[in-house]
Amino acid sequence: MIIEQYGWNEAWKSKWQEKLAELENKTLEPGRVVGDFGSKYRVIAGTGEIWAELSGRLRHSLTESGSYPAVGDWVMLAMQDGGEHAVIHGVLPRRSVISRKVAGSTQEEQIVASNVDTLFLVSALNDDFNVRRMERYLIMAWNSGANPVILLTKADLCSDAEHKMAEMERAAPGVPVHAVSALLGDGREDLLPYIGAGQTVALTGSSGCGKSTMVNWLSGRNLQLTQDVREGDSRGRHTTTHRELFVLPDGGIIVDTPGMRELQLWEDDGGLDLAFGDISGFAGECRFSDCSHTREEGCAVLAAVENGLLEEKRLLNYRKTQKELKYQNSKETKQKRKTLAAAAKSTAPRAKGNSWQRVLDEY
Repeated sequence: MIIEQYGWNEAWKSKWQEKLAELENKTLEPGRVVGDFGSKYRVIAGTGEIWAELSGRLRHSLTESGSYPAVGDWVMLAMQDGGEHAVIHGVLPRRSVISRKVAGSTQEEQIVASNVDTLFLVSALNDDFNVRRMERYLIMAWNSGANPVILLTKADLCSDAEHKMAEMERAAPGVPVHAVSALLGDGREDLLPYIGAGQTVALTGSSGCGKSTMVNWLSGRNLQLTQDVREGDSRGRHTTTHRELFVLPDGGIIVDTPGMRELQLWEDDGGLDLAFGDISGFAGECRFSDCSHTREEGCAVLAAVENGLLEEKRLLNYRKTQKELKYQNSKETKQKRKTLAAAAKSTAPRAKGNSWQRVLDEY
C-alpha cells in the first residue's frame, strides 16, 4: 500500500499496462520519483524508498533533457539486490509537466515537476512582492496542465495584505489567491481542498519566498531546512537545493523546488492568453484580427488602457513576454532542426542524395 499513498491509482495502473505491453521485461515494478539528484534518483516503490538509476538503453534513447525522469514521474523499475536499489527502464506518459528553460543561453528544457494537480505559485508579502513576476509564473502554470493557485506568504510581515491580495487578483483573473502566515498559523484551512488524499501539489516561486516553510507548516514537521528573513532587503535566504516530494498528513503529496532567481519560459501552449485573459478578451473586439495592440485604429486593447479598464504596465508586460516567447520558439525550432539533422546523418551516413535533408524538411 506504500505507493498508493504517493498517488498510485486505477488511472495510473491502466497507463502502466499500456506501457508494459511495449517492453519485453514483464517483471518490472512501478515506482514514483521523489528526489532528483542528477545521475541518481530516489524513488518510492512497493518495498519503500530506494535509490535508482537509468538503464543504459533508456539513457541512450533520451535525446532531450525534458525526456529524463523528473520528480513526480511514475517509472518502471527492475529491482536489484533483493530490492535494495533499482534500474529505471521506462517513464509513464505524464499528465502534467511544469517546465522552464534552463538558465543561460542553452536551449534546453528543465522539468520542475510532473504529474502535478495543483501548482502553488508562492510570493512573499514583503519587499519581494512583485505582480509582474507573478504574471510570468502564471504562464508557466497554465502551460503545464496543472491548476494554478497563488499563495501570498508571510502575511504577518505585511500591514496591507488585503490591498496586495486585490492587486494580485486583478493580475490573475479567475485564479484563487490566498494570504497565509505559517508563523501565526493563518490560512491553512483554505489550502485543505488542494492537499487531499492522492492529490499532488508543487510549490514554485523566487528564492527565499517561503516555500520550504510552507512544506514544514503543511506537514506539521520539519522536513525542509529554513532560514530567517534578511533585514536588509526583507528577502528569505535560499535553502532548497533540489526538487523533492513528500507525503502530507492529510494524504496529499507535495513537491518542494529550489527557488528561481529568474524564470525563463520554455514555450507557450496557450498559457500567455490564459495568464492575460483580460487582454485576450479585449482583443476579441479589435477591428483587425491580427491587431498587435500597438498603434492600430480600432484597437480595443488600447482603448481599454485609455479608458482605465486595463493597466498600461500590464499591457507592456504582455508585449514583452509575447516577444520573448516568439524569440524563444524560433531558437527552439532551430535547435530541434539541428539535432534532427545530426541524428539523421548519424543513422544513415551512406544514404544517397539528400535523404537526411528530406527527413529534416518533413519536420
